Amino acid sequence: MARYVSEVLADYPVAVEADVAWGEMDAFQHVNNAVYFRWFESARIAYFRAVGFVPDGAGLPTGVGPILAATDCRYRIPLTYPDQVSIGARVRDVEADRFLMEYAVVSHRAGALAASGSGRIVCFDYDAGAKAPLPPEVRRRIAGLEGTPAG
Repeated sequence: MARYVSEVLADYPVAVEADVAWGEMDAFQHVNNAVYFRWFESARIAYFRAVGFVPDGAGLPTGVGPILAATDCRYRIPLTYPDQVSIGARVRDVEADRFLMEYAVVSHRAGALAASGSGRIVCFDYDAGAKAPLPPEVRRRIAGLEGTPAG
C-alpha cells in the first residue's frame, strides 16, 4: 500500500496526510464531496509555505499573496471511515500572474487514487485590490521545488 501511495505521489513535491473522520461521511455513507476541497486546501497551504507564498495569518491579508480563482475535483472512488489519505500538490503552467495547482488524493486503505483536482491560483495585491505579477522569488522557489527552469 505505501509503495502505491509513494508511486502515485512521486511527481507531487508536497504531500500531506489526513485521517478520514467518521463525521466526514454523508447520508450516502461515503466522504462528502466538500471534504476533498478542504484536503486540497491543506495541500495548497503546505505548498505555499514551502515556497514562502502564504500570509502570516494574523488579521486580514495585506501585500501580495495568492488567491484561489477556480477549483475542480474528479471523484474516482468513494472513501469511507476508517481510512487515511495522502494529498499531493504540484504546480503547472506558471504565467506572469497565475499558475495551475494540481492535486491527487490517494487512499491508504484502497491503495488507489481516490480523487484528482486542480486550482487556478492568481497573485493578488490585497492592499490595491487587484491582480499582481507573481514575485520573482516565489517563481524561483516554485521552479526549484518542481525541478523546472524558472522563466
